[in-house]
Amino acid sequence: MVLSDGGTVHVRPITPQDADQIVAFHGRLSDRTRYFRYFGAYPRMPRRDVERFSQVDYVNRVALVALLGDEIVAVGRFDRLDEQDSAEVAFVVRDDHQGRGLGSILLEHLAAAARECGLGRFVAEVLADNSQMVRVFRDAGYQVTRAMEEGVVHLEFPLDLTEESLEVSRGREQAAEARSVHNLLHPRSVAVIGASTDSSKIGHAVLTNLLTAEFAGPVYPVNPEHRSVRGVRAYSSVLDIPDEVDLAVVAIPASGIEEVLDACLTKAVKALVIVSAGFSEAGVSGRDVESRMVHAARVHGMRVVGPNALGVVNTDPACQLNASLAPQLPGGGRTGFFSQSGALGVAILATATERGLGLSTFVSAGNRADVSGNDLLQYWQTDPRTDVVLLYLESFGNPRKFARLARRLARTKPIVAVKSGRNAVRAGLAATSVQVDEASVQALFDQAGVIRVDSVAQMFDTALLLAHQPLPLGERLAVVGNSSALGMLAADVALDQGLHLAAEPVDVGAAAAPEEFAAAVRAAALRDDVDALVTVFAPPVPVPGARYARAIREALQEAETISSKPVVTTFLAAEGVPDELAVPGREESAGWGSVPSYPSPERAVLALARVTRYAKWRAAPQGEFRRPDDVDRDRACELVEEWLNEGQGKLADERVVRLLGCYGIDVVPFRLVTDAEQAVAVAEELGFPVVLKSASQRLRHRTDLVGVRLDLAVPDVVRQAYQDLWRISGVEDVYVQRMAPKGNSCVVSLMDDPSFGTLVSFGLSGVASDLLGDRAYRAVPLSDVDVSALVRAPRAAPLLTGYRGGQPADLEALEDLVWRVATLAEDLPEIRELTLEPVLASASGAYVSGAVLGIGPSGTSPDTGPRRLR
Repeated sequence: MVLSDGGTVHVRPITPQDADQIVAFHGRLSDRTRYFRYFGAYPRMPRRDVERFSQVDYVNRVALVALLGDEIVAVGRFDRLDEQDSAEVAFVVRDDHQGRGLGSILLEHLAAAARECGLGRFVAEVLADNSQMVRVFRDAGYQVTRAMEEGVVHLEFPLDLTEESLEVSRGREQAAEARSVHNLLHPRSVAVIGASTDSSKIGHAVLTNLLTAEFAGPVYPVNPEHRSVRGVRAYSSVLDIPDEVDLAVVAIPASGIEEVLDACLTKAVKALVIVSAGFSEAGVSGRDVESRMVHAARVHGMRVVGPNALGVVNTDPACQLNASLAPQLPGGGRTGFFSQSGALGVAILATATERGLGLSTFVSAGNRADVSGNDLLQYWQTDPRTDVVLLYLESFGNPRKFARLARRLARTKPIVAVKSGRNAVRAGLAATSVQVDEASVQALFDQAGVIRVDSVAQMFDTALLLAHQPLPLGERLAVVGNSSALGMLAADVALDQGLHLAAEPVDVGAAAAPEEFAAAVRAAALRDDVDALVTVFAPPVPVPGARYARAIREALQEAETISSKPVVTTFLAAEGVPDELAVPGREESAGWGSVPSYPSPERAVLALARVTRYAKWRAAPQGEFRRPDDVDRDRACELVEEWLNEGQGKLADERVVRLLGCYGIDVVPFRLVTDAEQAVAVAEELGFPVVLKSASQRLRHRTDLVGVRLDLAVPDVVRQAYQDLWRISGVEDVYVQRMAPKGNSCVVSLMDDPSFGTLVSFGLSGVASDLLGDRAYRAVPLSDVDVSALVRAPRAAPLLTGYRGGQPADLEALEDLVWRVATLAEDLPEIRELTLEPVLASASGAYVSGAVLGIGPSGTSPDTGPRRLR
């Protein structure tokens, strides 16, 4: 796991074989640390204590060790007290590793282990002088009670996870992972292992790019055959370098990586960027080498980018790092870029240069064996030089964590993502990827506020606007141009994308002078009913286009709308930011207020529409994660545990009703009968009118309702209906159910994604909806805003609000039902299948008329628990 200073450490259970290491660890502790831990000098650890500390049963006594390399640097343990619910916890950290967050990490993992052992409370005895240890307990987010007696502080706290403790853990996770990426992108020195004098080798390219970028620190070529490379003194091994090495770029064949790794571990290198190939993308043997390499690097405190990576770039003038294979870099800017593809990364950087999009940082992760897009999201969250985030993703390593991090980051910094690999994952990423279907990916991006685009070109279209212009405050658009055809084209695309025209497009005419064009632009920008502006320009022959561009820029500056109304243009069909429309910035690239230009009105308006939708999401309330008051979670958990002991699979009707009832989800009353007279008796018991449904699976949910008889109001009709269903299906079993109020038939279901978790699905029933896949999805947990959006998301949703004079349904009741289903899914990961169909949504409420529910061992792990690396 990652420590607070960005380094890594390996935490594992203690074993009897650690006895000698425990003695060595104890011998390296200072007298002060021993006194704080043992309340005495305790200079030597007796053999009986060594055996007691290293041998535990993991029920009443649990101990964990933290290792850096082969050395133990911290130990944490708890011992169950006489009362069965409490345990005494203690830990000690080696003096040279104190202040790195090891105590907090051990406490998190010990608390998780204690909860698994059925413990509910920790107690600790700490010397009053040991303020650092007291602070570890106090700052963990638990409700700590304390008492002082004779210089000893007695601490007690319950182990239940709370919002505060979870927030503390995630805050520490963010700070630690951000720091580890900061170390990677801000090295004080760089070694190039495999630096070559041959210009055709990647080792030569990396060294050349580092030197050309004028990296702020020393660069050390490592080449055992030459005294210098490109005029820089070379070393035969990284161990021969006289100074510290923060970052090592490895450009040697995979077959030699283990020897190089050993040298880097001995040298205490902080991070590796491996640009060479031949690892997991090459087959099973390469995957094994890659796995061993990453494990060894992490155990020794290093993070790894790659292998098979393009490299890393930081344009900060104080660093000027180009540890990559890309010969051409864009200027400095406010955009961070993460790419999983190395080959595409070169093209991406070249395109950014051509378009005038400045970058703050760039990371190409290659096989993504260690450092991933999630790590970069953590870094960019608090990076003051990054305002916009771009992602090129081929797969997800931890999609649940991605959703959490992206949702938090997108509230302050827009994220634009291209997600390829819809049907396949390349070999290099297969070992660290999980399959996520398209419905899940779209739900993930929708909830997280990620702007999803289909191509790299669309990503740059959107990024140029986000990097240089403000977010629109609404959806009202003005179009100004000197061509009516181009103006109408822009207006058509805007309306198709759900934007609103403030007025008809303004056409100043092909012969208009620059001053006339600029006056029309200024007038549109100053209108109170305009939130964004599109200018379309077809250059007249007699007047140079540069004069029009300068006039437009000056008009916008005079209107003083630079901070509130975005502007896009199709000036001279140029891509990027023309010099005449650029505003100088602090970085090398065009600055804030520059007007991006697009080759066509369609691309300009499409970029504006994406940004407008993002602005709407960002301005909307985040919502609250609440629970219904009348939920009996404990009873539901007991039932599921009891039934799982009997086996997994679909539950009987009676059990479905009981479990749903724990969450306040009532199924319209029904009974199963086997003859006509039983049907009549049950109908009289439930109350007329009733509905009869065949129990035949073959006829269930047929759109022609051949297995259903509705609105049966008298006994004779019930008898006849039973006979009809028996004759059609050949099955005696028939359901008799009270007739629910008529309404729109809907379906609410849970979809268990093995990698992403549980998704709640909502849509209207019917052959058209099924054929078109008109379903909306959201991932649990759902806020009240998510629930409201889910119910209104399907294209057929207007049928619920009175489309063409229909009676509006009670949407509050429908939302309440979805909310309860989401709560059930969050509480019970053993629910592998749940479908409520039909749900009749009417003006009087939402009525569940059918339910299928299946259980099984949970296939997913929640994005909670103690911190750890993938």
